[in-house]
Amino acid sequence: MKQAGDSVPPLTSLQQEFQALLASLAQEVIGQSNLLERMLIALLADGHLLVVGAPGLAKTTAVKALAKRLEGDFHRIQFTPDLLPADITGTDIYRPETGSFDFQKGPLFHNFILADEINRAPAKVQSALLESMAEYQITVGKTTYALPHPFLVMATQNPIEQEGTYPLPEAQLDRFLMEANIGYPSAEDEQKVLALVRQQRLGAGQAVVIEKQVSQKSVLAARQEVFQLHLSTALEKYIVELVAATRDASPLDAQVGAWIRYGASPRGSIALEYCSRAHAWLNGRDYVSPEDIHAVVYDVLRHRLILSYEAVADSISVDEVVSRLVKLIPVP
Repeated sequence: MKQAGDSVPPLTSLQQEFQALLASLAQEVIGQSNLLERMLIALLADGHLLVVGAPGLAKTTAVKALAKRLEGDFHRIQFTPDLLPADITGTDIYRPETGSFDFQKGPLFHNFILADEINRAPAKVQSALLESMAEYQITVGKTTYALPHPFLVMATQNPIEQEGTYPLPEAQLDRFLMEANIGYPSAEDEQKVLALVRQQRLGAGQAVVIEKQVSQKSVLAARQEVFQLHLSTALEKYIVELVAATRDASPLDAQVGAWIRYGASPRGSIALEYCSRAHAWLNGRDYVSPEDIHAVVYDVLRHRLILSYEAVADSISVDEVVSRLVKLIPVP
């Protein structure tokens, strides 16, 4: 198995292109490097991203900044309590002149979707996303319509304002490849934000010049490189052991086992492998290391675990549980 200390091969042209994309995003979205990296990992791993953070932390700005740099259609859906499923999937429209029904496509028929404040819509609307996020298609009546490719849903959620919100059902959460939790920027970064906003207000030209968009062809080709990365059998087994431990950790640690009510499904194992591959590729390597797995394991498992009443009563967080599991399972 290759070790993290081995020599790093030269970057491919696609790796250079995506590292340049990440650098360009960092010029417009300051102080949220973790979020920017997670967005690209979701894009490369062909998955969806849930972004959780307090208001004003550039969640929406980051998603829009990425969409501007990618070739493809972008649409923002503002989730509200009065939203209906047909408002996002589309519906059949009756045409009196022809006496027939025509399907009017909804906003989901775009490449990149921003589901803003997704937990403000009721479960009926949230469930309308299930088929599209898992199968990349939408069924209306007896007809199934394919969604464009690539198709990526990036949803935002405010964790502190709970009035008028609806918790996302577990089936919906499991459709997200990762949940990225973001915090406040440093004082130095916040000062840079002030300077950037001041320049924009004064009309001092574009703060960031986007020379060219990353093409859909490049995105699909980059995904092929990601999935061709070397992943040893030992690390593959390690990924499975990590996820399996979320279902029954009692043999490893009785206390951790008592903390977990429900663990991650095999979809969690798939997500952990995909994200580890994308993280390694984005950092210029041609193989997956244990460090890549540890870098994304919290984001992959955070929304897939349901803690017991005992854990909640003891103020145990999901991240603490994952941290304990990482320490319990030996690294190959």
